[in-house]
Amino acid sequence: METFGHLPDGRTVERVRISGGGLTAAFLTWGATLQDLRLDGVPFPLVLGSDRFEPYLGSLLYSGALVGRFANRIGKGGFEIDGTAFQADRNFLGRHTLHGGAEGSGQMLWMLADHGQDCVSFALQLTDMHMGFPGDMEVVAKFSLPGDGVLALEVIATCNRSTPCNFAQHSYFNLDDSASATEHRLQIMAESYLPVDGEMIPTGEIAPVAGTRFDFRLPRPVGDAGYDHNFCTAGIRTGLRPVAVLDSPASGISLTVESTEPGLQFYDGAHLDVRDGLSGRLCGSKSGIALEAQAWPDAPNMAGAPDAILRPGETYHQSLRYVFRSS
Repeated sequence: METFGHLPDGRTVERVRISGGGLTAAFLTWGATLQDLRLDGVPFPLVLGSDRFEPYLGSLLYSGALVGRFANRIGKGGFEIDGTAFQADRNFLGRHTLHGGAEGSGQMLWMLADHGQDCVSFALQLTDMHMGFPGDMEVVAKFSLPGDGVLALEVIATCNRSTPCNFAQHSYFNLDDSASATEHRLQIMAESYLPVDGEMIPTGEIAPVAGTRFDFRLPRPVGDAGYDHNFCTAGIRTGLRPVAVLDSPASGISLTVESTEPGLQFYDGAHLDVRDGLSGRLCGSKSGIALEAQAWPDAPNMAGAPDAILRPGETYHQSLRYVFRSS
């Protein structure tokens, strides 16, 4: 472990590294953030990040973090559970909740719970009504490098009151060190997606991808069409299975995303503006691609969405694997 930086209130942010199976990864206690990821023999990082802490409070907000307690958006920040209405923090456009509110899990200091050569675990406690969400919640996130180019994540959470629960790993990937990732090829194993309104809130429609710009069932370049949408990869949380493949024809590196979650948010990084990234990168618009495995956005308010409420006595358990290959 080493000191990485300090918060404005003086608290220390630490960095810890793990290695194994052809990968080396660095994490921050701030947001359980994946700060750097390297594949043996490749001279550039596979994720966007910075060697300085300050950008993680600004231009790199959410980048690499584990966001929650409800990742993505909740329309107007409001929801009901068993007839009781709740109002969460409205930190998106002053009207909606994004990534658990202004002080969601991606913008909190996690405790280092365990650390080995090829694994690290972080723990976080969220108090009842934190950011407007009910229940005291305990969360553990374990990252490991089990071998053969795999970065694995297990997220386990429990709560003493019924509450929305949805965590997402929010890295931006660039597999060839180019200034733009629009030439990366993407495949998403989804027959439908969620259209959104002008404020990026799902309209309630579950629309087929066939015949639209959202059809990534066969690999094709990301392009410039613009994406920040949920793809419906399943109807419920299910077993670990491939949900997306991203590859760079320029480098020959590919990433397969395996997930238990029913949704995958594909964001093309249109609003990125990273001035001081890893290895001196200047990372502008669309320089990285986020593939966020998660529940569907606004699920507590959307008819037909997979259940995203965690109840007392239940355990939320998300599994995620990033599988890297180099040809």
